Amino acid sequence: MAFKYSSVTKKVIMALAGLFLISFLIVHLSINLLLLFDKSGELFNLAAHFMATNPVIQVFQIVLFGGIFLHIILGIILQIQNWLARPKRYKVEGYSQTSFFSKFMIHTGAVILALLFIHLSDFFFRAKFGEIGEVLIGGNWYEDMATLVIEEFKELPEVLMYVVWLLFLGFHLDHAFHSALQSLGLNHSKYTPVAFGISRALAILIAGGFILIPVLIYINQ
Repeated sequence: MAFKYSSVTKKVIMALAGLFLISFLIVHLSINLLLLFDKSGELFNLAAHFMATNPVIQVFQIVLFGGIFLHIILGIILQIQNWLARPKRYKVEGYSQTSFFSKFMIHTGAVILALLFIHLSDFFFRAKFGEIGEVLIGGNWYEDMATLVIEEFKELPEVLMYVVWLLFLGFHLDHAFHSALQSLGLNHSKYTPVAFGISRALAILIAGGFILIPVLIYINQ
């Protein structure tokens, strides 16, 4: 079905899915940073419990996985169409073609996807279907997600793997935000450079924020 839509339509849908995923990353990062600001892990466990049990969040979880799937499928289709439409490289390329990160969006996306499965196996599927410890907070028992994360990041190979993964995520995000705005037709000679700056700042803040978590947990163990 995706092949039936025009390239412009597919780019718009992919842009909207990408912006939704960026908003999710910001929320996810804000929750994960609780591990650094609350050594007891109670705030993180309460937040994780809320995210896992709130019915509205569970609906958005389905939307999230749908958004990831849609973003991946459309990204692959658009890349194949670009390869077929331009078998020979242009002699003079515009910025969108010569930008280092834009050239490797499909490659960084593939690496991110591969490591995403490991991440889901480490945390999401273990929380959903495995057995993890519990902790008493305010007279109630909660799954101890904080300890699960901390124990995972006490191992150097795990930390290095996640740092590499998050660097690739940062490279991907560096091009993603302003590219999404362009796909939505929000181009302007005055504001496009601002969009480039915001895109890079988001890439640094999101990837850098996530990287801090495993690194500081490992250093402070």
